[in-house]
Amino acid sequence: MRTMESHRMRVGALAWNSSLLSSGSRDKNILHHDLRAPEDYVSKLTGHKSEVCGLKWSYDNRQLASGGNDNKLFVWNQHSVQPVLKYTEHTAAVKAIAWSPHLHGLLASGGGTADRCIRFWNTTTNTHLSSMDTGSQVCNLVWSKNVNELVSTHGYSQNQIIVWRYPTMSKLATLTGHTFRVLYLAISPDGQTIVTGAGDETLRFWNVFPSPKSQSSDSLSSIGATSFVRSYIR
Repeated sequence: MRTMESHRMRVGALAWNSSLLSSGSRDKNILHHDLRAPEDYVSKLTGHKSEVCGLKWSYDNRQLASGGNDNKLFVWNQHSVQPVLKYTEHTAAVKAIAWSPHLHGLLASGGGTADRCIRFWNTTTNTHLSSMDTGSQVCNLVWSKNVNELVSTHGYSQNQIIVWRYPTMSKLATLTGHTFRVLYLAISPDGQTIVTGAGDETLRFWNVFPSPKSQSSDSLSSIGATSFVRSYIR
């Protein structure tokens, strides 16, 4: 339908906001592409000093979070071309980013091999809330829409998937099976199933979250991770 050739180097991160597509590149820039406009891009965001490797719009589409190989996490508003918030606590690349669907302004981010931490931020008050050392490179984060829990996927050294309860950050399940780092993570529209992709050339489907109607009784903590989590390999 359309080809937009506006970045000078590889494009490693994408995020949708209605008809606006945001892209992050190794050229250090973030571009907003409005599919209704004839131009390749309508806005350029500058601030990262290295490749942009993570992008995520908030659920209300008002804030964009970006992570870079410069170990920085930035937050932008709809109209800014410079970051409105800058977080520098990570000590490795920030690829994993997730906004909470339950609390406005709550942002989670994960660092690479030299960092291994999941950090939580309140972008409304511009505060660092907490940090959890996971012991492994954090590749992806996604929040459950149905319960206040989140999933992280990991690389070196354990290649595991972890389900956490927020805000206690107690582990509800640790899922293993991938033999290389788990680079990709997506969640189903009903919020119950995740799919993970790794360098081992497999996709694995896991039922990790309850349905919205059964969240009071069918949580991981009440059923038990071993009976509730299933893996299907294609």
